[in-house]
Amino acid sequence: MKKILTILAFLCISLVACGDKDDDTKPAENQEENQKDNPQNNDNPQNAENPENQNTEPNAANGKTLLVYYSYTGNVKSIANEFLKTVDADVLEVLPAQEGLKYEADNYAIGSALIKAIRDNPDKAESYPEIKSYKIDLEQYSNIVIATPLWWSNMAAPMQTFLFQEGNKLTNKNIMLIVSSASSGISSVIDDAKRLVNKKNLTGEALWINNSNRSEMSTLLTQWIENQKFASKMTQKLIINVSGKSLEADFADNSSAKALAEALKQSPITYKADDYGGFEKVGDLGQSFPQNNEQISTSAGDIILYQGHNLCIYYGENSWNFTRIAKIPNISKEELLKFLGDGEIEIKLEVK
Repeated sequence: MKKILTILAFLCISLVACGDKDDDTKPAENQEENQKDNPQNNDNPQNAENPENQNTEPNAANGKTLLVYYSYTGNVKSIANEFLKTVDADVLEVLPAQEGLKYEADNYAIGSALIKAIRDNPDKAESYPEIKSYKIDLEQYSNIVIATPLWWSNMAAPMQTFLFQEGNKLTNKNIMLIVSSASSGISSVIDDAKRLVNKKNLTGEALWINNSNRSEMSTLLTQWIENQKFASKMTQKLIINVSGKSLEADFADNSSAKALAEALKQSPITYKADDYGGFEKVGDLGQSFPQNNEQISTSAGDIILYQGHNLCIYYGENSWNFTRIAKIPNISKEELLKFLGDGEIEIKLEVK
């Protein structure tokens, strides 16, 4: 039931710093890969961990997490993908409205001009470059992870635009930062975050990924995620068997899904299910599980618990207050209808 959003919005702030030399003349993230990342400064790396820069008490809530990221060279995207292996989060990728810009062209003229415009007038909307529109309800998220590169010591301009536009909606959220750079310190990126959102909402220490530790990114992310107290993503799979065929689904991260997984470890559950409403195949499991109801708009592949004992496999759209159990990834309505067949069927659930 994970929603795919086009502007990565871990809003745990994953900031990716760019820059290979410690001067403030070039844009950052490009330079991470190509050793051109000059948008750096001489900040002490420990500044990222200074208690004055942010609330150092990790406080990731048990609620939903949104990862918001911007990536120019692909470094931040790699960090985002690694993050999603461990944390169950929706994703929003921030994209510039104008495609194909080469921020490093003409001695980094475009990128440096964007950062200068923001520095000169940080309170004016016209100082920020346009980004592509997106649809996302920030109210449903407790944790926002921001992943961004560093440009000329600052947060990359497109990510600054996102936070400038949405900052007033992030009150009472847990906001976490991940920053990628070549070698520059990230204290100015943290300052940008404090300016754009309520600094009291910044939780834990920002994670700094740079050229000297990039090979250890997976280990650093794992440790950081543990320190932030995120709930671990379930690695078990729900197996749905119908007429000798099977599909795998990813469990949701809640007590309902965990309870079902535990029950299936003891023995498989077989039940009858039939079509209802032209959008789901539903049946009684014969036992009850805890509910974590929320308003959900379904799509093909969503597996829902209704009233604690009915399991619904959605092949169409519906909106109601019920509990997420699992999601069959990358499946169309037509493919799922072919798998389930018409009318009443017998479904066997297993876990692996």
